[in-house]
Amino acid sequence: HFTEEVEAEAEKLPVAITEEEIKSRRDFRDVPTFTIDPEDAKDFDDALSIRQLDNGHWEVGVHIADVTYYVRPDSLVDEEAKNRATSIYLVDRVVPMLPEKLSNNVCSLRPFEDKLTYSAVFELNDKSEVLDEWFGRTIIKSDRRFSYSDAQKVIDTGKGDMKDKILVLHKLAQQLRAKRFSFGAFAFERIEVKFDLDEAGKPLGIKFRDMGTANQLIEEFMLLANRKVAEYVGK
Repeated sequence: HFTEEVEAEAEKLPVAITEEEIKSRRDFRDVPTFTIDPEDAKDFDDALSIRQLDNGHWEVGVHIADVTYYVRPDSLVDEEAKNRATSIYLVDRVVPMLPEKLSNNVCSLRPFEDKLTYSAVFELNDKSEVLDEWFGRTIIKSDRRFSYSDAQKVIDTGKGDMKDKILVLHKLAQQLRAKRFSFGAFAFERIEVKFDLDEAGKPLGIKFRDMGTANQLIEEFMLLANRKVAEYVGK
């Protein structure tokens, strides 16, 4: 549990997004954007956007919830987050790094809501070569929340919501993945398990999570963003 003082500070945080703040950011609200997360996810902290540019290349945005807009340095919420270091995922719950108002609401990239994000935006050709990059503060509005199984169904059948966008991202991600392994990357994939519990928390059964190409789609673009940000900072 969070202390009353931390919860009280979180409750007082202003959540309205001012016109001044919107003007200071790159606006992606009209660009097709979606999240892909596990079925039981409560918070959605990353999203992907894609659109085709006039030159035929693809602009792919990797958007992360901009928590820094709300959590100021040395505030009680900030100090508590530092002490927790990360959210902790247990069998039947998540112990969050930030109070629920932030983690599940204000900073969760829920569909059809304006959200402040920090983004890595790439211009890619059809071979998944990065031709240009941009990093900065943005505002987005997600069009759809996919589960991994929803997105996998679109990839496998070629049918469903935002199929044109997902199929292009899938193709680009598989090329990025092949390139990554050709340069000697390690494969860390492992079988994940999920426990079915009753209301008292007693285990009823174990299921294996399917790790398909929908997982790889998210993974490859998150890795691309991490790698390119690291290169940028290194320079």
